[in-house]
Amino acid sequence: MANKLTLALLQLPVGTDVVTNVREAVRCVGELKAENPLLQLAILPESFNAPYGVEHFAKYAERVPDGQTCRALSQLARQLGIYIIGGSIIERDGNRLYNTCTVWSPTGQLIGKHRKIHLFTMSIEAANGGGVQFDEAAVLTAGDDVTVVEIGQHKVGLGVCHDKRFEELARIYRSMGCSMLVYPSAFCICQGPMHWELLQRARATDNQLFVVTCSPARNNMSGYVAYGHSMIVDPWARVQREAGEGPELIVEQIDFDLVDEVRRQIPINKQRRTDVYTRAQKQ
Repeated sequence: MANKLTLALLQLPVGTDVVTNVREAVRCVGELKAENPLLQLAILPESFNAPYGVEHFAKYAERVPDGQTCRALSQLARQLGIYIIGGSIIERDGNRLYNTCTVWSPTGQLIGKHRKIHLFTMSIEAANGGGVQFDEAAVLTAGDDVTVVEIGQHKVGLGVCHDKRFEELARIYRSMGCSMLVYPSAFCICQGPMHWELLQRARATDNQLFVVTCSPARNNMSGYVAYGHSMIVDPWARVQREAGEGPELIVEQIDFDLVDEVRRQIPINKQRRTDVYTRAQKQ
């Protein structure tokens, strides 16, 4: 069992009250652990504690690690003896706001903090002259560092949502020894059908590792409508498990032996022509 990991994805609805959102997350994680004693890791969605939207960020921002959401996650991890990847919350640090993912150990210690590196900006035009615009950078500050945590014996690279569009980040994580990437994500419904599964399978096959995403449940009445479809993709780029659109709790076991198997059978990392790439970049 040393090379296996039992994890849970909690595709939760997100309302306007932080206390209610966090209480529901704590309740669901606790129930999943009671039903699945072997559960080792729980993963929450991006912006799981408060509505996602530029207009909401400053109102709901908290400090890390002493804000109410972080205190609840730390206590929960310690009580259940599991790791928790706490989706993301809006972090307030002085005058700056960040979209931040926290990771908690089974002793309740903060072992990782990833500030979203690539802030989500889009301006998608519609055929009828309308369209959709969104710009996190209008309010948030981008993170400036990669984040690797150890979950048991395995290195896990972290990103938040839009970070998964950037292959370079995933490649760096592979070079740092990661066998799994986790992206708490709230893709909107306008881009989800086109790119949600595609990007995860691409990152998985490019780097021959597991890719895991956790989305909020879809709420068609919210200002920002999340796509849902939380997903686990294996190193062969096969979808191992996928949620639907609404609230859903998934428990799944992944086998890290598969990472070694894929990398042994198709050894692309040993075949990389870094000399060619370096020469081309200089031209």
